[in-house]
Amino acid sequence: MPVTDEHGVYERISLEGFQAGLSWATILRKRPAFRAAFDGFVPDTVVGYTETDVERLMADAGIVRNRRKIEATIANARATIALREETGLADLVWSFRPADTPRPARFEEIPTKSAESVALSNELRRRGFAFVGPTTMYALMEAIGIVDTHLLGSHRRGSSGIWPV
Repeated sequence: MPVTDEHGVYERISLEGFQAGLSWATILRKRPAFRAAFDGFVPDTVVGYTETDVERLMADAGIVRNRRKIEATIANARATIALREETGLADLVWSFRPADTPRPARFEEIPTKSAESVALSNELRRRGFAFVGPTTMYALMEAIGIVDTHLLGSHRRGSSGIWPV
């Protein structure tokens, strides 16, 4: 379903970053623990995290304990807040919505990145974001409704209201 607010997009970017190299099911199971550990993914709170918080998170068995991903989540909070002076995170991310969405008939036809996800990745990196590679950003685009990669004929196809069936 469409996610168009700063908080929701920041949380999804954070979770997609943690998912890199892991199963999405693992991240979904741990989502409540992630939300608790990162104070609900409120950028204004996460931006104030110190090394003490990083160590607290590294000791939290309920989340993925990867120092680089934890530090990226903190850096991404800082970058999210900086974007408020301009367009804002959600508007920036949604500005990379393609003119059309994939229309896969078979699972093998679902893309893992696009020209737009590459461009989004580059723009976010330029603005100080980390763990936002093109494949990760394509997964974000799927997760927040920018693209609809449900198979043609799927009952979920078009359910976001963003793209026609």
